[in-house]
Amino acid sequence: MSFTWRYVVRSDGDFCRIGNLDGSLDKFSDEELARRATDRDEDERPARPCSRCGGDLLLHWHGPLMTGVWMELCAACDVHRPAARAFIQWYRDADRDPKALPQLFEAWETETMHAHGWSRAPQPEAPPSPPVHVRLVPRGQG
Repeated sequence: MSFTWRYVVRSDGDFCRIGNLDGSLDKFSDEELARRATDRDEDERPARPCSRCGGDLLLHWHGPLMTGVWMELCAACDVHRPAARAFIQWYRDADRDPKALPQLFEAWETETMHAHGWSRAPQPEAPPSPPVHVRLVPRGQG
């Protein structure tokens, strides 16, 4: 089983992240996925103020599953953090590159969760497969 993320970026910089389990979303174009995501999450995000300064948030997001952390991206409070600053610059840039979003988001998520006392575990490598038994290798012809 494989799990990756598909990101949908709208023209105003808003985006959503959808789990792509075993490539289930691979057959959808970015445009079709954007239409489906817009239909689904249009009313899900009410405006909320920054919990630190009360100002407007550029983004608020659930932290990783089971952490209970709400991640906030505030231009006033987070400009001193490198990953957040890069994300803020990308978000405000009208000519933003959607392909940069996955790396920016992951760096911001890692930095924000680290500030809450969490750290990202390294991805485990797949164990090496055992050698094929000689009897299972088909004999050559000739």
